[in-house]
This record gives sequence, C-alpha cells and structure tokens, in this order.
Amino acid sequence: MSRIGKEPITIEEGVEVTQSGSEIVVKGPLGEIKVNLPETLEVQLKDGEILLSRKNDTKQAKSDHGTYRMILHNAVYGVKNGFEKKLELVGVGYRARMEGGNLVMSLGWNHPIVVTPPEGVQIEVPEETKVTVKGYDKQKVGEVAAKIREIRKPEPYKGKGVRYEGEYVRRKSSKASVA
Repeated sequence: MSRIGKEPITIEEGVEVTQSGSEIVVKGPLGEIKVNLPETLEVQLKDGEILLSRKNDTKQAKSDHGTYRMILHNAVYGVKNGFEKKLELVGVGYRARMEGGNLVMSLGWNHPIVVTPPEGVQIEVPEETKVTVKGYDKQKVGEVAAKIREIRKPEPYKGKGVRYEGEYVRRKSSKASVA
C-alpha cells in the first residue's frame, strides 16, 4: 500500500470540505478548489479528516493513490495558507515592475515583456530584481512561476536570466584561447 496515500489528511480550522460523487470541493478563506477523483479511488470524510483508499490493486490505482492524496492535501493547505514562489532577475538592466495587475519585465530585449496572471494568482515585485508569485492553488503558482522563468532561462556562461530564489546555476568556462 502507498505510504503517502494511506496517511489521513487533517482538515484545518476554517476549511470546509464537501463531496458529491467523485468531485471534492475544498473551500477556505483564500479560495475554492475542485478535485475530481478517478474511479479507482474512494474517499471518506469523518472526524475532521479525509481518508483516501483505492478500490483495487491495479497499477493505475496504486499510482493514483499517493498522487491524489497529495493533491487533496495541497488543496486543504492552500485554501488556508496559500503558496508562493520567489524568482530573481540576474543581469545588467534586468528589472521588473507592476503596471495595474500585469507584470512588466525588461530582460535585455528591445521590448518589455508583459505577463498577465491568471485568476487566483497574484504577482508582487518587492524589489526591481525580485518577483513573488502567490496563490492558493499550488499547481497554478508553479505553472506561472515556470512560465516567467521560461521567458529568459539562466544561461550557463554568465548566469544571466530569471531563476528561482536560491537556484544554483552551473557555470561553464568560456572558450579558452588557442595559443
């Protein structure tokens, strides 16, 4: 049995979980997340806990068990506390600013890059070279942060680009002279 899948999920105070068929709705102070469970899994809500179990031992059911347990856990945690990813802009002239609800970045090209966050995700710029992506849905927060990073990935020679906070960029040496 899945070690992660068999652990119960504690429903935090201020979070409401309802079930209708295979759909589970998690509501909290920050938002609402709907999770559709596959047919191989069944869920029980009792005593402030969510217990996930599988109906059979097929390979697909085993892989879904731990995955959907973590998706539900992240939904319960996210609607109460939220998630955030921090990004750094490294390079001469690399800057970010907010214009309305949009993120506008200067990344060394002759035009500014405009990123519009989807619903449920907020972007903040505490400094010119730092960007914070916040939201209650872990998947959306990670996806938006990855799309921002994808615009200008860190390159291995000078290390310039958009990177996650604390990310190590492995540097290459430049071409040696042929003397």
